[in-house]
Amino acid sequence: MERMRICLHGAMLGLLLLCFSLHVSGDLLTDPREVKALKAVRRKLKDPYKNLWNWKKTDPCIPGKEWNGVICTSPQDDDAYLHVKELRLLNMNLSGTLSPQLGQFLNITILDFMRNNISGSIPKEIGNMISLQHLLLSGNQISGPLPDELGNLSNIAKFQLDENYISGPFPKSFAYLPNCKHFHMNNNSISGQLPAELSALPQMQHILLDNNNLSGYLPSELSQMPNLTILQLDNNNFEGTEIPDSYRNLSKLLKLSLKNCNLQGNVPDFSTIPGLLYLDLSSNKLNGSIPANKLSVNITTINLSNNMLIGSIPSNFSDLPNLQSLSLENNRLTGDVPTNIWEDIPFTANWTLTLNFEHNFLDNISDSLNPPPNVTILLQGNPVCSKENELNISRFCGDEDGNLVEAPGKSTTYSVDCKTQSCPVDGFYEYVPDSPISCYCAAPIGIWMRLRSPSFTIFRPYINLFMDYITFNVGIDPYQLVIGNYSWQKGPRLNLFLKFFPKYRNGTSLFSKEEVQYICDQFAKFQIKGNNLFGPYDLINFSLQGEYNYIIIMLPGSGMSKGQIAGIVLGSISCAATLLLAIALIYNKNHLGFKQKISKKRSVPKNPIKFEGVKGFGFQELETATDSFSTASQVGQGGYGKVYKGILADGTIVAIKRAQQGSLQGEKEFLTEIEMLSRLHHRNLVSLVGYCDEDGEQMLVYEFLPNGSLHSLLAARFRSNLTFAMRLRIALDSAKGILYLHTEADPPLIHRDIKTNNILLDSKFTAKVSDFGISKLAPVLDGKEMGTETISTAVKGTPGYLDPEYFLTHKLTEKSDVYSLGIVFLELLTGMPPISHGKNIVREVTAACQSGKMLSIVDRNMGPYIPECLKKFMDLAIKCSKDETAARPSMLEVVRELENIISMVPAAKSSESNNDNSLISPNSMDGSSSAGTSGIEMGQLYSERNTYAFSDYTGSNLVSGVIPTIKPR
Repeated sequence: MERMRICLHGAMLGLLLLCFSLHVSGDLLTDPREVKALKAVRRKLKDPYKNLWNWKKTDPCIPGKEWNGVICTSPQDDDAYLHVKELRLLNMNLSGTLSPQLGQFLNITILDFMRNNISGSIPKEIGNMISLQHLLLSGNQISGPLPDELGNLSNIAKFQLDENYISGPFPKSFAYLPNCKHFHMNNNSISGQLPAELSALPQMQHILLDNNNLSGYLPSELSQMPNLTILQLDNNNFEGTEIPDSYRNLSKLLKLSLKNCNLQGNVPDFSTIPGLLYLDLSSNKLNGSIPANKLSVNITTINLSNNMLIGSIPSNFSDLPNLQSLSLENNRLTGDVPTNIWEDIPFTANWTLTLNFEHNFLDNISDSLNPPPNVTILLQGNPVCSKENELNISRFCGDEDGNLVEAPGKSTTYSVDCKTQSCPVDGFYEYVPDSPISCYCAAPIGIWMRLRSPSFTIFRPYINLFMDYITFNVGIDPYQLVIGNYSWQKGPRLNLFLKFFPKYRNGTSLFSKEEVQYICDQFAKFQIKGNNLFGPYDLINFSLQGEYNYIIIMLPGSGMSKGQIAGIVLGSISCAATLLLAIALIYNKNHLGFKQKISKKRSVPKNPIKFEGVKGFGFQELETATDSFSTASQVGQGGYGKVYKGILADGTIVAIKRAQQGSLQGEKEFLTEIEMLSRLHHRNLVSLVGYCDEDGEQMLVYEFLPNGSLHSLLAARFRSNLTFAMRLRIALDSAKGILYLHTEADPPLIHRDIKTNNILLDSKFTAKVSDFGISKLAPVLDGKEMGTETISTAVKGTPGYLDPEYFLTHKLTEKSDVYSLGIVFLELLTGMPPISHGKNIVREVTAACQSGKMLSIVDRNMGPYIPECLKKFMDLAIKCSKDETAARPSMLEVVRELENIISMVPAAKSSESNNDNSLISPNSMDGSSSAGTSGIEMGQLYSERNTYAFSDYTGSNLVSGVIPTIKPR
């Protein structure tokens, strides 16, 4: 009877929820036309990471159950339907094309497909989306022309279509967009004449059309735009046209960038523009002299290099207190080198000035040249350098790179007074650097953003101003924001990683879900108000880790009125009461039969498809092997799901990866992956033993590696067991496994997430690479893509291991795996984590080697080594971890170099003494050389949880699993 009562109570609760959903779906259904359109959109997309897994269930707008990325309107008394208000599919690794059915959404204000792999053309039907305000399609592979029908979007404020392959002319219909403020269409192939009719746009603020194929003339009519602040048209071909003098009348202009546009004629006098901050007219065919009138006192950057300018350098460049960069190199300037440009600049520790006068005809210095330390002067290639000793200017005449770019940096350093172990690393907690509470430990959320067109060259002097700008707009205290990392990319554009910390209140160290969504929404909906100095921005991605992994960033439903909720609840109770009696009457009759059916379902698996060398397991078999998937059997958890140690009926120990909701694939896709994995056989890859595809479950069964991950072995209490020879062998084993994926797998694979947690070791410390699969297929090149050898995909990568070139290209190559493996090599050599307490392993190692202090960073637990071998291994690790792809070796070259280094390590006798200084031979690495390591806890094996304390980045797995930084193509 007690069980009967419990079951009836459970049934009552279930019925209440069922009836609630029936009432909600009955009273507040989404417009059927929009539901049909969403399904049409879904059919056109490929979703390898199952981000749209719930686009098949219930109604898309039921509050609390909205489809991923779908944001709906609030219920309205005069409308029987809910409507889709926003479609946010940022960074979800989607491919496919855009459906013409998007034109059915008449209430959508934001359409966001940014940072995916969408191809095909922009459907003309998007022009029917009469409420659309933001069309956000940047960072895809969209081609074809801009449809004229987009000129019907009377409410549009922003076109963000950059970094695609859009071609054809710029539509004249865009001149009829009264509310449009932003044309962000750089890095495409838009061609033809820039329409003069655009001058009729009264609200236009930013025109970013750099890196296209525009031709014809520069329309003088653009000077009639009353609110234009940024005009950036670099790298187009305007067929020898002159810069219109009328551009002097752009009274609100802050930035004018016309680099490499095939322009000729004289440099106009821009002294009439009072707020001009940034002027770049470089790499054209401009002639004549530099105007003598003084530019805006606010200007930070002047670049007139690579032209045919003549005459002397005018005195008007002095008295510019905000100047950071004056570039006049590669012209035909004559006369004296100026010696007073810096006199009125109030230098601080962060303020620098670069004066590049290289390769002109400057032949004299009227006064001594003694700039302060903050000033860099470049004079190489001028006649005056022939008198460098006489004039004491040799330090200005050296062969120095004139294209000085600010090095990557961050906003602050972390406190050194707090003990690391008191801040829990497993939840990705960190000390809040400037907290009013000493050693306040909290879990931050991260946001990657990019300043698309900043009006400065050096960011350091503006860091505090930028932080004030963000904290004011978000509404938080200054100590709650840290700039974890920033770096420049071509454009120039500035990538930033921001960390937001919760406010200290009674020991609170986490944001609430509502606070997380509020902060993220400020960036996703472009609520951060514009700023003249920093310009427009991109949201690149969110970064939630640890305690915030459960949060999906999307606006919840706006809720219902109290009357609606009361009606639904009363209706739900009535519905439940009506059905409850029937359930009670039939319960006893059917209960036994129901139990038998369930038992039968669990015990009789469907006939598995046979793959060579791979066994198809039934659910019950794996359930038994793991003691019903007990907590005691769980040895890890990652993005795919939980990992269990299992013992099969024949005594074989295996590792079982059980897919969680959201990681499930369609049956066809799952079996295709099994078939592919079954063909991968290499001694340095973790072997697939079997799989289970039954009862709605998907599981992968792998061999169990008793010595766990390299990450665990590099932890402090185990590191002393890894000798130099063993570390070399682990490096070679890992490289061989990855080389097999690159060259022998069919089709080839790019791993994409190489790290110490994904390098496992068997009982003899043979290294085996894990966590590769069909989602990481390398591209098969066709005629159109021949020679690219890249793959665009959302990254499951880990902070510190991710290829910096991905931050610039949004693409991955085999050299991306080389970079990640290079970071692993550096960890093997130093024992340091990739990123910790503001220190980056690449920078630390490079700095130590350049200063001749390499030995100071070598792991002291490594034991004796041959110096020559150590140096060769260190050199290889540094080459692998170069920022530039072309500077890294191939994986084949890595393997050959490691084999060469290992051949130099002599065989040594094993010793029972811990003080023995002999080396262990790589040919004798067996269990005897690993004494003391068998005590590694099984709970550490296969764990994908990172126990390092990251400081520069906080993680990657949000919505798409990406921490990217992007560059234009």
